[in-house]
Amino acid sequence: MRKITFSEATLEAMAEEMRRDSTVFVMGEDIARQGGIFGQFKGLPQEFGLERVRDTPISETAIVGAGLGSALNGCRPVIDMHFADFLGVAMDEVFNQIAKIRYMFGGQTAVPLVVRAPDGIIRSAAAQHSQSVEAWFLHVPGLKVVIPSNPADAKGLLKSAIRSDDPVMYFEHKRLFGQMGEVPEEEYFTPIGKANILRSGKDVTIISYSAMIQKVLKAAEQLEKEDHISVEVLDLRTIFPYDREGIAESVARTHRVMVVHESPKIGGVGAEITAYICETLLDELDAPPVRLGLRHVPIPFSPPLEQFVAPQVEDIVAAVKKMK
Repeated sequence: MRKITFSEATLEAMAEEMRRDSTVFVMGEDIARQGGIFGQFKGLPQEFGLERVRDTPISETAIVGAGLGSALNGCRPVIDMHFADFLGVAMDEVFNQIAKIRYMFGGQTAVPLVVRAPDGIIRSAAAQHSQSVEAWFLHVPGLKVVIPSNPADAKGLLKSAIRSDDPVMYFEHKRLFGQMGEVPEEEYFTPIGKANILRSGKDVTIISYSAMIQKVLKAAEQLEKEDHISVEVLDLRTIFPYDREGIAESVARTHRVMVVHESPKIGGVGAEITAYICETLLDELDAPPVRLGLRHVPIPFSPPLEQFVAPQVEDIVAAVKKMK
């Protein structure tokens, strides 16, 4: 199978959907002129023109508002936030408008809108350009939230998001844009709401997603080699609706579970997942669930401190050993 980057995979998804459906278009800051801040939109203006690949002013409120208006008028817009951190500027449009309009009007209209939001820690981008904020939107009824960890899922989830009649928050970790991976050449879709087992195991389940999956897989390999601990790695892929059945099946196999993510531990996705497990799967557990997440501080500029605040491979290994 051919290998392409995460960025190229999302570009393929965009191009395929724009060729298929003339109502699909993309807009955001520096989309046409620059090809996106991470090159994820390069070539789209040359093929589809500036009517369907639109640069916007620096106004997240206007971008999200225009996306909503376009969706309500029969288009399938994809809007880009440049950095997920900037979603805060447009929160009223996100959680008071796009998440609720379908319900407020009795289902008379759909909102087929995708909000792309590059997130995560990368090369000392510091406090306002490094956050992982997916948990904010887990808490908002009316939104789907997806977050791929590899090029194949990046393409499949983006195509599923564009075809969805509900608004989808599509988080893509900045550190993944250059990652290479196998991506099918034929058309395919990654289902929203379905997790994926990346590594089978029998002693403990680690649930994770996005770029943190790479650290989890390294920790699992180390634990198998040095301590003979068999780790099952579950890639969540969708934050909401999350795959409760897949989680339950994995916990029933291993009877120990840990959730690891780069976003803050307090009030994070791990809190929701472990609460679900404790409420419904308590009899399956041989040990209390464990959460690893970002320390509760703004992400620092200093490279050593940047590494310190987020879970690393050695933190995951040490936490698993304590569970045995």
